Amino acid sequence: MDFVLALHSHLPYVLNHGRWPHGSDWICEAAIDTYLPLLDALQRLEAEAVAAPLTIGITPILANQLASPDFVAELEAYFFQKLTTCDEAVESLTGTGDGHLIPLAEFWRGHLLGLRQVFRNAGGNLARAFRRLEEAGRVELISCGATHGFLPLLARDESIRLQLQLGRAEHRRIFGRDPQGLWLPECAYRPRGHWAPLPSAPDPGIRAGIEEHVAEAGFRYFFVDSHLAAAGQAFKFYGADWGEWRMEVEGKLADSAARRPGGSAEEPVAPNTPYEAYRVAGADGPTPVSAFVRDPVASRQVWSKQEGYPGDEWYLEFHKIRWPGGLKYWRVSAPGSDLGQKQPYDPSRAIERVGGHARHFAGLLGQLAARRADGPAGRRDLVAVPFDTELFGHWWFEGVEFLSQVYRAVRAHPEVRPVTATQHLAGAAGERAIHLTTGSWGANGDFSMWLNGETAWTWPRLWAIEERFWRAAPAALAAEATRPVLAQAARAMLLAMSSDWQFIISTGAVTDYAVKRFTEHCDDAEGLLTALEGDAGLLPAAQASAAEQWRRDHVFPDVLDTVAQVLAKRPAPAS
Repeated sequence: MDFVLALHSHLPYVLNHGRWPHGSDWICEAAIDTYLPLLDALQRLEAEAVAAPLTIGITPILANQLASPDFVAELEAYFFQKLTTCDEAVESLTGTGDGHLIPLAEFWRGHLLGLRQVFRNAGGNLARAFRRLEEAGRVELISCGATHGFLPLLARDESIRLQLQLGRAEHRRIFGRDPQGLWLPECAYRPRGHWAPLPSAPDPGIRAGIEEHVAEAGFRYFFVDSHLAAAGQAFKFYGADWGEWRMEVEGKLADSAARRPGGSAEEPVAPNTPYEAYRVAGADGPTPVSAFVRDPVASRQVWSKQEGYPGDEWYLEFHKIRWPGGLKYWRVSAPGSDLGQKQPYDPSRAIERVGGHARHFAGLLGQLAARRADGPAGRRDLVAVPFDTELFGHWWFEGVEFLSQVYRAVRAHPEVRPVTATQHLAGAAGERAIHLTTGSWGANGDFSMWLNGETAWTWPRLWAIEERFWRAAPAALAAEATRPVLAQAARAMLLAMSSDWQFIISTGAVTDYAVKRFTEHCDDAEGLLTALEGDAGLLPAAQASAAEQWRRDHVFPDVLDTVAQVLAKRPAPAS
């Protein structure tokens, strides 16, 4: 059985938008908690010649930031601040009732010094460091929509194409090769059909399915949550008459059994399973795009704090923090204990637990492989477990070390073969296609985390910007004076599209920040578009504004190339 572990790394654009708590400190914290420990772990596994074929998604908007000189300066300043905090912590704890925590302050200081050296050894460019690992054949890097826009809710197909095609182009620019795989933002998918998310939404008629856009952009696969596949129907398409199978799926055949093409013997349609990759079926037949389905059994073991490993009593407690300074000194302790009852953290004991949990997880993979050993000949089964990268190291401090230990432990289970997603597709027969249902990996499995009573106001405003942009783009692209304004309008629109803003609003945690950022980018886009819509007197001010925004939001330098490509494929307007 193939084992595909995929990590999705994403943060919205935060550089040059303040520092604490949700400006550049956000990406610096993610780098220290997750990205640098992961890079360090992969480099150590490489030095040990331990195969660790991770499939790592890095969104284009995150990659732009990780490759930015502004990020280097911010992270160096952040390291200085955190190391100073450790020094001050030792002094403030000395002679107090918390003196027993001093060794933990020294632990954090050593931890941070090690990570700062990893950063400097990488020349301050984490994107380039991960690129080197891929060039060495150690990992596979995949892409995403340019700014992680929630594709099923965007009003214009041109906007979906811009997200995907720009995401691919930026990945090639930063990482040096075309990505084979795509992380659908929020794992959100909708098939071809009528589009009406709100009564106020424009009516474009029947719209293409997300898989059609993914195929057009040149991606070979994406990941979905298990319920999107469970609600669909799987069926054989290899050599079949597609019309017959399509009628089967739509319930137009009375017989629920599928017939083997060209023969009379009947074969029941196999139930959908997460243990294989499917070709995604569109309205007109199977597409060249495959879907990896998240295995709920293996995923729950890692993701769930209640049922899985992160809730172990010896692991670092995420929620209890000592102020001033922001250091964490306590462990999870007894299940359900309140913060006042947390016991001091013991790093050595935590690492012992990591090793045991990694061996348990490798054993679980072995059990799944044994259960699937009698699968159809010619098809290699798999376990696909996609996660947010930030789960490891940030939410679960020991999580990155757990990943390292899993790759070491799985060597004791020859029936389990760790591979990248592309490696699996190269060896799988791929004989089944599936219709996916609408959904995401968010709460409730639908779109409600992004479209609800708290966020409904954001979508009409965004849809109006989309309409104005694509109406103004052809003429603005053709004139040298307006091209920089159009480029920055595209960046502002893309930044406003980030699914993070609706998600944060829905959680209710830092709503003001998300509203501010969404509104700011919408204001920027609208102001620039007004100058492109015919009033030549507004153009000089718009050019100056675009230049200022470019200095602040310095991303996607070649965005107009992709805008031109999208426009070139747009159907000509009816005469």
